[in-house]
Amino acid sequence: MPPILHLQDIHFSLGGGPLLDGAELAVSSGDRVCLVGRNGSGKSTLLKIAAGLLPAQEGSVFLQPGTTVRYLPQEPDFAGFSTTLAYVEAGLGPSDDAHLAATMLQDLGLSGNENPATIAGGAARRAALARCLAPTPDLLLLDEPTNHLDLPAIEWLEAALAAFRGAIVLISHDRRLLERVGRTVVWLDRGRTRQMDRGFAHFENWRDEVLAIEEAEQHKLARQIVREEHWMRYGVTARRKRNVRRVGELAALREAKRTHVRAVGNVRLEASEAEGGGKLVSVAKHIGKSFGDRAVVRDFSTRIIRGDRVGIVGQNGAGKTTLLRMLTGSLAPDTGEVRLGTNLQIVSLDQTRASLNPDHTLAETLTGGGGDMVEVGGEKRHVIGYMKDFLFRPEQARTNVGVLSGGERGRLMLAVALAKPSNLMILDEPTNDLDLETLDLLQDMLADYQGTVLLVSHDRDFLDRVVSSTVAAEGEGRWVEYAGGYSDMLAQRGGAAPAAAKPGRSRAALPQTSVQKPVARKLSFKDQHALKTLPVEIDRLHAQIARHQATLADPGLFSRDIGRFRSASAALEADAAALSAAEERWLALEVLREQIEG
Repeated sequence: MPPILHLQDIHFSLGGGPLLDGAELAVSSGDRVCLVGRNGSGKSTLLKIAAGLLPAQEGSVFLQPGTTVRYLPQEPDFAGFSTTLAYVEAGLGPSDDAHLAATMLQDLGLSGNENPATIAGGAARRAALARCLAPTPDLLLLDEPTNHLDLPAIEWLEAALAAFRGAIVLISHDRRLLERVGRTVVWLDRGRTRQMDRGFAHFENWRDEVLAIEEAEQHKLARQIVREEHWMRYGVTARRKRNVRRVGELAALREAKRTHVRAVGNVRLEASEAEGGGKLVSVAKHIGKSFGDRAVVRDFSTRIIRGDRVGIVGQNGAGKTTLLRMLTGSLAPDTGEVRLGTNLQIVSLDQTRASLNPDHTLAETLTGGGGDMVEVGGEKRHVIGYMKDFLFRPEQARTNVGVLSGGERGRLMLAVALAKPSNLMILDEPTNDLDLETLDLLQDMLADYQGTVLLVSHDRDFLDRVVSSTVAAEGEGRWVEYAGGYSDMLAQRGGAAPAAAKPGRSRAALPQTSVQKPVARKLSFKDQHALKTLPVEIDRLHAQIARHQATLADPGLFSRDIGRFRSASAALEADAAALSAAEERWLALEVLREQIEG
């Protein structure tokens, strides 16, 4: 199938060395392409060139005539728009239905009357997604679409992209989204692209194989240079023509060795752990917190001991940070009590990077403003050496924090936090802007950390890999703790995510009518029959769900019988939805019966 978008031999530089050095990207109708690479590798630049927003300095860009393209930037520009509806309507084409803008905003939990200049990051991201998805374009170019989205919104987006019929090019650090949406992986590395025509689940093994082969070839090249240098010293008595040729070959080998760009190294992450501290970290008993008439936390109890890894999940605005502050003693509950352990040394990583002063240099931030040494784990290290552990170049030591990229600021926050001795680590959205390799190393560091971790995150894969229990917002201030990670929490809830209906839509946000519907004087025959038979149906669905879960618990099922795995997964999802509907129907009828009986 001919490509609808084709980028060939793209070159682009930003002052220093080449950012893109012969990059390629071909997208055909219906393709699902994951564009991956390290922070700063040029992914966003390549996507802007594909969108026509940035000209390539060399190379060609072909877009099939008549192809409609929508591009989602990391930071949308709302200038000139008074409402989110006006912003989304501006993205519609001449033949698009004007009602699509309002419908898409409603699906994403927005009214359309919001002022884009004042809305929070999550709402701004949903408005930008509505502008891209409402016109149903032929090609979607998405740059980190899950940034600032909560879990219900991410799962809504995942379903919307699965149903989308056009082509997609996706940049994301969300592994789960990449695995479920992508069919092809394009890896941008050192300015060039490599393509793998398999899903993202196979990418990391393939990447490691490519790098291992490259390393072996460089080792072979080094040995060949040694052999040629030995000949230069001891074998120059051969015929002159042959000598001249071999001297030229040696020069070419040395040039290949000199100009080879090695793969970017990995961040070295090691937390400085504090001594002492008791086994008990935090005990909360029946705590509650309200702001005005809104209950954020209602009657919640938990016990956190040293070594626990606790994940906290929920919609934006559900109160995750409030709960976290109460559990760590920085905010007093309105009701109940929190008892903290002794000798707690807390280090925090906040999602806004607010503790970073944009006017300070990178070295000043790490050293506290004085000297060239940074204290890590009680030992003094030169700041340049510590910077290198986090992939900063020596010349960046005097660079102001304000000009760093999002990924670089994320790595700097990690460097600052991990240098401090601690036995309790609080991580509020630590995965924002971090590339996949750094996320892997952060996960490994947390696995080795002897202290306690409290983690707020919307990254489902990261939660599954790190936490030992998950505290989930269930709505109206109720929080429930589940054993295991995010996937374990879903399994215990019968496959349904907390508040997974429409993103941003809460019961409090729904319009309330002032006219009360009169209560019926008696149940209809149909309602009476449903009230008697629904408990039997609910028990049957519970039993079927248990059978599906037992089937899927077989670790070898996917590789042995992928058809059965898919059918069991689909059946589990359908039965979980049917169970939820049956329980809601029974509950509504039971409430109605109680009202009638007075």
